Amino acid sequence: MTQLFPRTPKLSGTDVEACRSELLDYFHATFDRYESLFEILVGDDAYLRKPISLRHPLIFYFGHTATFFINKLLLAGLITERLDPRLESMFAVGVDEMSWDDLDDTRYDWPGVAEVRAYRSKVRAVVDGVIRTHPLSLPIGWKDPFWAILMGIEHERIHLETSSVLMRQHGLEYVRPHPAWTPCRQSGPAPDNALVDIPAGRVRLGRNLDDPIYGWDNEYGRHEADVPAFRAARHLVSNGEFLAFVEAGGYADDSLWDEEGLGWKRYARAEHPTFWIADGQGWKLRLITEEVTMPWNWPVETNCLEARAFCRWKARETGLPVRLPTEDEWHRLYDHVGLGDVPPDIPAGANLHLDHWASSCPVDTFAHGELFDVVGNVWQWCETPTYPFDGFEVHPIYDDFTTPTFDDRHNLIKGGSWISTGNESRHASRYAFRRHFFQHAGFRYIVSDAPVVNPASAYETDALLSQYAEFHYGDGAFGVPNFPKTLAEIAIDAQRQYGNGRFARALDLGCATGRASFELARAFEEVIGIDFSARFIQAGARLAETGVLRYTLPDEGELVSYHERRLDALGLAATAQRVAFWQGDACNLKDVFTGFDLILAANLIDRLYSPRRFLNDVAHRLTPGGLLVLASPYTWLEEHTRREEWIGGFKKDGESWTTLDGLKALLGASFDLVLGPQAVPFVIRETRRKHQHTLSELTIWRLRG
Repeated sequence: MTQLFPRTPKLSGTDVEACRSELLDYFHATFDRYESLFEILVGDDAYLRKPISLRHPLIFYFGHTATFFINKLLLAGLITERLDPRLESMFAVGVDEMSWDDLDDTRYDWPGVAEVRAYRSKVRAVVDGVIRTHPLSLPIGWKDPFWAILMGIEHERIHLETSSVLMRQHGLEYVRPHPAWTPCRQSGPAPDNALVDIPAGRVRLGRNLDDPIYGWDNEYGRHEADVPAFRAARHLVSNGEFLAFVEAGGYADDSLWDEEGLGWKRYARAEHPTFWIADGQGWKLRLITEEVTMPWNWPVETNCLEARAFCRWKARETGLPVRLPTEDEWHRLYDHVGLGDVPPDIPAGANLHLDHWASSCPVDTFAHGELFDVVGNVWQWCETPTYPFDGFEVHPIYDDFTTPTFDDRHNLIKGGSWISTGNESRHASRYAFRRHFFQHAGFRYIVSDAPVVNPASAYETDALLSQYAEFHYGDGAFGVPNFPKTLAEIAIDAQRQYGNGRFARALDLGCATGRASFELARAFEEVIGIDFSARFIQAGARLAETGVLRYTLPDEGELVSYHERRLDALGLAATAQRVAFWQGDACNLKDVFTGFDLILAANLIDRLYSPRRFLNDVAHRLTPGGLLVLASPYTWLEEHTRREEWIGGFKKDGESWTTLDGLKALLGASFDLVLGPQAVPFVIRETRRKHQHTLSELTIWRLRG
């Protein structure tokens, strides 16, 4: 029996030396297999010439996975010195083009193949030495330095796949057959593709950090969803089934393509799948090292844009709501047929993990319950752009593995391909690529009336919004209590002591990202949050809807950290239904915003263009006996408020006129000062090591009546 390519190892148990031995085998088998892939290349020129303009030449990928080991082992503290700083810088970062026409014109002085091969040998010795000699304890967890060893190995397995795709796009003169990379030779006519009923069910996704198998950051956290019943194609879409779309003029029919697809199609001048070759007498299929007569019963390989266009065509032809599955729906397929991950000691029951061939195979070879190829053969495009599960964290030594893909431009692929090994072969894996990108990827279509709902994926990067998100929902600093929460608590206590006794409606004016609005809703039946900034209001509304807010913060220079804040973690989930957010101008509020028992204006009046107008208008917004809660550091600046509009902070009749003096003068006719002034501190984070500490003066005023 052929020896199986090692599976990703368990990182728990009690036998440390057995685990060490397994890691050694896993490392060397991966390193060997990767180098054997590059034995396909013919001559140094094959390494140095780009297979496609959008990516680096293959010499980069030959060196990249080795330098990744050194760079991550340094960060993990497993080694203390570099091997070759020049190569470890040159080979550090790959290319993830923003678009199909985002050409990389950078000129690199690439080293020769022999130099890189020698460097790889040195790296092999370093990693081998670390695994053999570094202290090891079980289990190996997310924060364990040895996690970096697994990270390097699984990273190389990813590039085993992505490099093979580039070789498949290389000129035939640059590649040659290899006994370790023999394709399937079985082919025939395409089977008919029937629909299979998939019952409704609930999916529960996400892993715990103590799961004793390596995973990438995007696999951890929590996600649950109820998936309505749908129907799924029994087979992956075959070359034969896709041929009907090609012959029907699918590539010429612009109505079948969305805007992004049209842009790619016109740029690429696509008329058929990229790996199809028209030779004048029929069709051939490009494999890694050769062209073969078209195997019509193999899965078609497309990008996501082509797969979507096919689904629109299929929907038009059948009158059915045909589309790609979501990630949740793919997991329903997986659960419905009762699959498990690749077994450790027998070949996979799928064209997966390099257990069978170095290519796809017929779509009716591996049955999984009522379906075929739920996993394996080719990756399957999903409608879902990749997004973070609730509780997502970045790994401290690889903070940009997934976060750059949270942009609604990278769609998930599920199920793995024939060359997906290790972590890639596991059903929990979550890899995503730009929709115009090519992998060993195809698709299965489903029929469903359910709309596609994509979870929010992007992290807020607007500097001011992120700063306020952290100010409202983030970690405390220097022992100073959370400012919006503190103000809301003071306001609620004041309403009980000095107010009209009603907790019907409250207004949070200048609410920013809304923390005080949610806090006020602990006591009030309805809270309206109003801010002039649409971005702030959108953040608050999204938090009320989803319960999650994600943003980046500057740490130092260009370095940022990623943060997730949740209403449920703050004990505020139940308040969301009582909060509504509106964009508005505090100096010119709409008439509908009246009848409030309490109005909170936090750090607002010294940022208004006409604070006098606001203060003169505010009384008729309140119910009799209602409270006006003001807090401000009184930082009067002409960039916000013209000098003549200031209500304090200047000399009047030769004497100092404070803002409190101005407030008494403007509010005294209708309000009584019932609390304050008192100082309430707050801290705003600017960078990891720079914070702004301020005192806001609080006063509470009761409307007479």
